[in-house]
Amino acid sequence: MSKAKKGVLLINLGTPDSPAVPDVKRYLIEFLMDGRVIDIPAWRRALLVRGIIVPFRAPNSAKVYQAIWDSQTGSPLLYYSRMQRQLLQERLGDSYHVELAMRYQNPSIPAALANLKKKNVDSIRIIPLFPQYASATTGSVIEKVMEVMRGWQTFPELSVVNEFYDNELMVEVFAENAEKHRPETYDHFLFSYHGLPVRQLLDVDGTGKHVCDQAGCRERIDETNKFCYVAQCYATTRSIAGRLGLKADDYTVCFQSRLGKTPWIQPYTSDVLKDVAARGKKRLLVFSPAFVADCLETIYEIGTEYATEFKEFGGETVQLVESLNDHAKWIIALEQMARGELTGWPTSERLTL
Repeated sequence: MSKAKKGVLLINLGTPDSPAVPDVKRYLIEFLMDGRVIDIPAWRRALLVRGIIVPFRAPNSAKVYQAIWDSQTGSPLLYYSRMQRQLLQERLGDSYHVELAMRYQNPSIPAALANLKKKNVDSIRIIPLFPQYASATTGSVIEKVMEVMRGWQTFPELSVVNEFYDNELMVEVFAENAEKHRPETYDHFLFSYHGLPVRQLLDVDGTGKHVCDQAGCRERIDETNKFCYVAQCYATTRSIAGRLGLKADDYTVCFQSRLGKTPWIQPYTSDVLKDVAARGKKRLLVFSPAFVADCLETIYEIGTEYATEFKEFGGETVQLVESLNDHAKWIIALEQMARGELTGWPTSERLTL
């Protein structure tokens, strides 16, 4: 009788099936109709998403996806996510079965869970691929998994990696990727994270009244703010900056991808670009540590849109630091998460590069 396998489910955000407008529309509708992403009453969300955002955004978004879509490998996010799954499977070996899913579109969470169920795994380790916890990302993933599994008659042992913002190997990979660009040749560094509406941070401490400025989220992370997205973003930044020997005035933390007119986490990346250009900074090295794989938000939003904006403000160069992608140390970090081990450098022969 063969030994039961352990299941691992990697889940990233998602991507359209193709850069064609109909596929982009389907993706945007599924994404933006998620009540954890746009957290307003369902009827208002439907009017906003189906009646305003998607009809106007989809054609432009399709052009952006076409710009980053590879003729051979397709979506960069899906390509690197598949590589991560494959390389992790190779490291874990036959006693594990690794599946990949996207929260929105394909490969879907229901399909991935169905595959794990067919394998009759005795446990499932769920790894949402978002370093910093947010209700709109990790929270949404966990909710969807629970929704899909609700009808199961039997449940394997379940566990979730709900954050890894301080993972030592992740930090090391970002620092190593920065070193490739000779950081000493840049006069300022940006750490640009995906933004969130401020209202989505109010209940991270269970009070419904959380305010980052009062909780010191930009200076420290502790028991009082440990689930705050902002606190985790700044903690990640301090770790990478420390690894590179950066001083506090060498870098700025900012937030991108704002949608709508409601207040989002500040400072906004566009405003920071304008400010640093006005202060005479010409060459920026930009990290985006909210993403474990390069995607539209890194390749196009930072590498193209923000690079163009910075030049318009009087700057010269915006250089994106590549994401974790298929870096060997990142795959080791995933292996450690999958096995439930402590983060950091491997200590056993089994984990050697």
